[in-house]
Amino acid sequence: MRKLVGVVCLGSAVLLSACGDKAGDADVERAFDTVNVIDESNLNDIMLTVADPNEAVNYFRRSLAEHPDRIDLLRGHALSLVRAKRNTEGAVAWKAVVDHAEVTNSDRVEYADALIRTGDWDTAEAALDKIPPTYETFKRYKLEAMIADSNQEWKDADAFYEIAVGLTTKPGSVLNNWGYSKLSRGEYAEAERLFGEAITYDDSLFTAKNNLALARGAQRDYELPVVPMSQIERAQLLHTLGLSAVKQGDIEIGKGLLREAIDTHPQHFEAAVRSLRALEANVTN
Repeated sequence: MRKLVGVVCLGSAVLLSACGDKAGDADVERAFDTVNVIDESNLNDIMLTVADPNEAVNYFRRSLAEHPDRIDLLRGHALSLVRAKRNTEGAVAWKAVVDHAEVTNSDRVEYADALIRTGDWDTAEAALDKIPPTYETFKRYKLEAMIADSNQEWKDADAFYEIAVGLTTKPGSVLNNWGYSKLSRGEYAEAERLFGEAITYDDSLFTAKNNLALARGAQRDYELPVVPMSQIERAQLLHTLGLSAVKQGDIEIGKGLLREAIDTHPQHFEAAVRSLRALEANVTN
């Protein structure tokens, strides 16, 4: 009987802290604390991926009011602000993260990204300069390339873009950026190649398709690029090629492309109509 009572007391100590075991109380509290941390971590992740960005901002602000020094909450707040396109606030929030004792190199990259979104290129460059060269990630080198572009340091930009492309399995967007860099330098054939390559990785990138049309137009090649496109995209690319032809002085070709864009679009294509009317009015005058 005494043995049975002992077993009952032991079980109760684990489950309900019975038999006056204070150590059991502490164990139970620690167990619940662990569960709460796991649940909170899951909720933080959900707020950063599923929730409305502004709801996530409010959630992290409420959490920070209770735990102002927790870097995971500071980080979540900053990420949420950038997701909500509140970039100025996001840059300020990321500054609080990088000033924290537990800051990581990844945090410094995100801070630089937020600064670039606000147009503060110099501070972004300074933030990246604090990261050791041994920290090599796709995002770090993509930002390095963008900053080199802004400084017209073309050789560095090309080197950084090449590294960035090699560090991701989805290089479509960075290839598009690299192509635009080449386009801005007047290297149209190389820009065309990079835009085409970007589309092979992601054929939903309309920006790359439009940039490809610009690169071809700059070379007075007014044929539509052979890439996947919807009917609306086809009309928009014809519009781009038409404007490019006009810019090159090929007015009649431009007018023909604009008419084709208007005929191709499944709805009323107001932008192309306005462009064509302006051209015809100018010719008449």
